[in-house]
Amino acid sequence: MIVYEASKGQFLSDNDDRDIEDVILGKYRSATGRKVPTAEMRAWKESLGYMSKVLRDPLIPDDVGVAVELHIPQSSKRIDISLTGRDADQSKKVVIVELKQWEKVRASTKDALVTTYLGKGQREVVHPSYQAWSYASLLEGFNEAVHTGDIGVQACAYLHNYERDGVIDSDHYAGYIEKAPLFLKGETERSQLRAFIKQHIKYGDPKVLYELVNGRIRPSKALSDSLAGLLKGNAEFILIDDQKEAYEHILAAGRSASATHPKVVIVEGGPGTGKTVLAINALVALTSAGLNCKYVSKNAAPRRVYESKLAGTMRRTQYSNLFVGSGGFIDTPANTFDVLIVDEAHRLNEKSGLYGNLGENQIKELVAAAKCTVFFIDEDQRVALSDIGTKEAIRGFGGGKGSELLEHELASQFRCSGSDGYIAWLDNTLDVRETANKTLADTSFDFRVFDTPEALHTAIEQKNSTNAARVVAGYCWPWTSKKSPQSFDIVIGSDYRRRWNLDVDGSLWIVAPNSINEVGCIHTCQGLEVEYIGVIIGPDFIVRNGEVITVPEARDRHDKTLRGYKKQLKATPEKAKALADLIIKNTYRTLMTRGMKGCYIYSSDAETTEYFRSRISDA
Repeated sequence: MIVYEASKGQFLSDNDDRDIEDVILGKYRSATGRKVPTAEMRAWKESLGYMSKVLRDPLIPDDVGVAVELHIPQSSKRIDISLTGRDADQSKKVVIVELKQWEKVRASTKDALVTTYLGKGQREVVHPSYQAWSYASLLEGFNEAVHTGDIGVQACAYLHNYERDGVIDSDHYAGYIEKAPLFLKGETERSQLRAFIKQHIKYGDPKVLYELVNGRIRPSKALSDSLAGLLKGNAEFILIDDQKEAYEHILAAGRSASATHPKVVIVEGGPGTGKTVLAINALVALTSAGLNCKYVSKNAAPRRVYESKLAGTMRRTQYSNLFVGSGGFIDTPANTFDVLIVDEAHRLNEKSGLYGNLGENQIKELVAAAKCTVFFIDEDQRVALSDIGTKEAIRGFGGGKGSELLEHELASQFRCSGSDGYIAWLDNTLDVRETANKTLADTSFDFRVFDTPEALHTAIEQKNSTNAARVVAGYCWPWTSKKSPQSFDIVIGSDYRRRWNLDVDGSLWIVAPNSINEVGCIHTCQGLEVEYIGVIIGPDFIVRNGEVITVPEARDRHDKTLRGYKKQLKATPEKAKALADLIIKNTYRTLMTRGMKGCYIYSSDAETTEYFRSRISDA
């Protein structure tokens, strides 16, 4: 998606003859349907005004392409300015410009971070050159026209209000400034930026901007497929913006924590914000620094998948002890580990052991076992009554140990085609929370509603050419095949007969080549991702006259996520109903956000099917 595109000549005309911020606003609203904060409007007016001054050079052709707010595929990020054309050798080129209104920063000892005033106070954020370079890397990673080398990318940053002071341009940031040159305030700097643009774009060519905007989107990297490279020190993922900020703070906390000065870090983020990518990157960096670290998760599926990807790439002894469950720290002496990185912390339980009768509290045990404990959490992915992972609980146990508490929030969205709108729409549609997104419009995420489970499964099978599409369902059907292997579990109508994945592939279901024929559940996909996910919505989630109703009794009686519900229902009925309602909605929210490119759904209830279909568009 692109908000504004024009030739240089038209862009300058829009600056001279119209209020450019109003032009951009109109196109932004048309493209997204969303409002724009006043501060962003002011930024458009000032920064685009300065860019118009830069482009007033007769040697920059009038037919050079100008794009404002170019959306980077498979992410929620937008590039401020993209200039397109051809260089002296007639090679296609795009110059991306990160614009900032900053006037001062303070240096940071952390890699690629600076401290500046944003919004209501001082914040440590990524250096503009790092930001521009990381956006260029994203573009190279996801846009086929760029990735194949057909269009070359050059990045830079322009801080038109910032006078050169030896801080933002210090040697500490030289490596990133070399990758994405930094241009500051003044006519001399403006001339240097013009020279940079002319160096890379000598001729205009409208086709280059068209190819850039319409370039085929490449498959996003799945973490599990890149894990071996990560653990060998390869840069498989470029961390951007809030990810980079949180990453550097985690490294600093891990390196400086001690038994007398313990630290607890909470990193909160929704589906696809890169929590696990960040967790694995931090694990690699801290382990490489000689610290005693482990990756911890309650879910076995991610651990098994990661281990399966590492098999054959390195010795088992190199990774077998890195990935562990959350219930193994009951008797661990205090501060045994330097850093414990706890992924999917919302899934932590109070008790451990097969029968849930061991230990006191997993959060407390994890905090006690390490000098620094890092919790990655999304409270909207609590999918069982036994899930106790909340920020409040983590803060409480961290404070009880006397730990310094650090908190970060991830907002950059990389799953669901980077569509924040899809996540907000889903929250509204599932009645998780009220949002402004009542219909799903203007999104590149592929969402479809099917009338039969056979049609849904067939569509997902057609998307499985790279073994990256799966069908999942709410746990509303009994696991009959466990005792009778020839039996089918999920039986809908007279034509749909499928088995649960639980027996054949177990925790490796999401990567097993033949599991496309089966149906997965929450336990074997949470914390993992595929390109396309198909979701069968069972009778535990229905809609009547536009009202979402959850039916805990419709879950199979062996479903462990609602274990204890009937007992709670007798003791505190209102609380029990509210918790069960939350668990069911969160389950479908989690299932419906496993796809990087698309989500296809089928509901066993006809009225619910029509409800979802009616909310796809206003038509």
